[in-house]
Amino acid sequence: MTNINFRLACVAGVLLAAPYIASAQTDEIQVYDSSIEEKGKLSVMLHSNFTPKGEKTPAFPGAVVSNHAFVSVAEWAYGVSDWFEAGLYMPLYSFSNSGPDYNGFKLRALFVRPHAEDHKFLLGVNFEFSVNQKQWDPRHYTSEIRPIIGWHFKPVDLIINPILDTSYTGGVKSFDFAPSVRVAYNLPKGWAVSAEHYADYGELRDFVPAGQQSHQLWGVVNHDGKVYSVETGIGFGLNSASDKVTLKLMISRELN
Repeated sequence: MTNINFRLACVAGVLLAAPYIASAQTDEIQVYDSSIEEKGKLSVMLHSNFTPKGEKTPAFPGAVVSNHAFVSVAEWAYGVSDWFEAGLYMPLYSFSNSGPDYNGFKLRALFVRPHAEDHKFLLGVNFEFSVNQKQWDPRHYTSEIRPIIGWHFKPVDLIINPILDTSYTGGVKSFDFAPSVRVAYNLPKGWAVSAEHYADYGELRDFVPAGQQSHQLWGVVNHDGKVYSVETGIGFGLNSASDKVTLKLMISRELN
């Protein structure tokens, strides 16, 4: 894919996903690094998160409460080309103090600089469109715009995802800024250890006060195996507005 075509695809995605924002519960705790499925390959990744010590007050009336909640979703990914991956998150479900819930599904389009592993500089953008149930998000339709910027310094990787969330109301200034950052050290035989930071500052037009922002720092271990790839970690809230302890486990494999 030419650089011009890649840029046009990114711009088109922004126009489709923009303009507006919403905050929602967490189903996917991951920093994107521009890696995608090979062309013609189908894979599935099971995302599972458990919050043994989290917020006890619902984010909105009737919302799933994160304290003691288990949240999971199956992510299906298909390599359309060496620069485009299509994805589907389904089903998205949770078990919480309110019982089991089906929470909706998401469609995903990921555009990247081809063959990220061969380059020092990484570039991409991911677009997600969500159809939410009322206990998951008060707005039925929401979207995410996730730019991907990173560097392979070998053996260290630095990846930044300056995420913008939308809910199609309020204009561009109502975009919610929820960036994530990953610093990883790559070890032999497919292992890596990393520190990750996830934040939510609120809407671009008016960041919420520091004490009301969400900030979590994570320790994460990855292993890319011949059949399965695994990512697991533990996150700690850095202020009173964040879940205190959260665990994640992601297991993926190719299906063809």
